[in-house]
Amino acid sequence: MISVNKLNVAYGQSAIIHDISLQAEEKEIVAVMGKNGMGKTTLMKSLIGLLRPVSGSIELDGVDVTAWESYQRVAQGIAYVPQGRQIFSQLTVEENILTGLDPKSPQKIQLFEEVYAMFNVLYDMRKRKGGNLSGGQQQQLAIARALVSEPKVLLLDEPTEGIQPSIIKDIARLLNEIKETKNLAIIVTEQVLSFTVDIADRMFVIESGRFQHEDVRGSINEEKIKAFLSV
Repeated sequence: MISVNKLNVAYGQSAIIHDISLQAEEKEIVAVMGKNGMGKTTLMKSLIGLLRPVSGSIELDGVDVTAWESYQRVAQGIAYVPQGRQIFSQLTVEENILTGLDPKSPQKIQLFEEVYAMFNVLYDMRKRKGGNLSGGQQQQLAIARALVSEPKVLLLDEPTEGIQPSIIKDIARLLNEIKETKNLAIIVTEQVLSFTVDIADRMFVIESGRFQHEDVRGSINEEKIKAFLSV
């Protein structure tokens, strides 16, 4: 679904991402782990088009989108859930979901039914303002809002940030359900290893903007990854 080849990204003269390459296929979850300041969010902003790379390429479903604006990438099939969720606090749950929905979609009603079936708590709170939800509920809302755009690729930047452990388990279950039931690829950045082990088919560790380690489901070296993540 998405292929990144030798991506280099900088803020002004400061190089942040160095020769990053990765692929995420349909029905696959790829996780990028790393401490704060290692380039995870920069990588995600580059994939959605908020930052332009210095060099390298990004292909979505075989189409080179490297030079495209973010809104064009969204139209082509990339959905982004940013760090901190950024839901609309003064809009209701239902109104928040509507902001992610293409008004021309012939499946509007079906898409609503699907996300409410998957996120039961959102149906119960559909008339409540987004700002009155807990952190975990807001994260589910942000994912639901992204899903109704019918993406080919779902980008999630640190989805467990500020969420209590019991809800983290729920989000892991939801992501695995999305992987099994939707024809999309998921890329997640994270710092919580237990969560990542629960969801990842492949895992990369990023340090100083470079991939330093790679594992696959079933053979993840947790001790080595913990060493990368330790302060």
